[in-house]
Amino acid sequence: MFKQVLSACLFFTVSSIASEARPYRISQARECNVTMPCDFSYSQTRRERVSRLQAYRSQQLTVTDAGNAATVVNVSGSRVVGGRPSGCPSSFCGCGAAIRVFGHIVPELNLASNWLRFPRTSPAPGMVAARRGHVFVLEQHLGGDMWMAYDANSGGHATRMHARSLRGYTVVNPRGSVS
Repeated sequence: MFKQVLSACLFFTVSSIASEARPYRISQARECNVTMPCDFSYSQTRRERVSRLQAYRSQQLTVTDAGNAATVVNVSGSRVVGGRPSGCPSSFCGCGAAIRVFGHIVPELNLASNWLRFPRTSPAPGMVAARRGHVFVLEQHLGGDMWMAYDANSGGHATRMHARSLRGYTVVNPRGSVS
């Protein structure tokens, strides 16, 4: 009996170690082969390739209108305009939007879903795009459903001015009466 338990434990240990194995791959440029070996002195790291791709994507956006006509819009890349404003909670998109719209913190608007209490309106500069979980202020129309937005807590605890789609958001008028 003891031998069976010991061999079962040994089998379990060996099989679990083998399941953690990862394939070993050498990153090699496509241009490299046996007749033309590469010395990798010019190769880019993955992070450099991703940052170049993000820089390209931030300059060109594909915008579709209601008729599904696609156009490419060139916009300047997103820029970080600040971090978390003092006095705002760690999830600060609602607080940052209130400071942008009203000039001061409105505690009940720290929760993004509370912005949905304002009356619905059509997109225009100064209006707010809100959904449960996030909110941002519309600054300038870029085309289709794309807007340049003041977006507090847009990722990495930063406040950015960047292009955002209104897809999935409700546009509200923060200067209207709260329902």
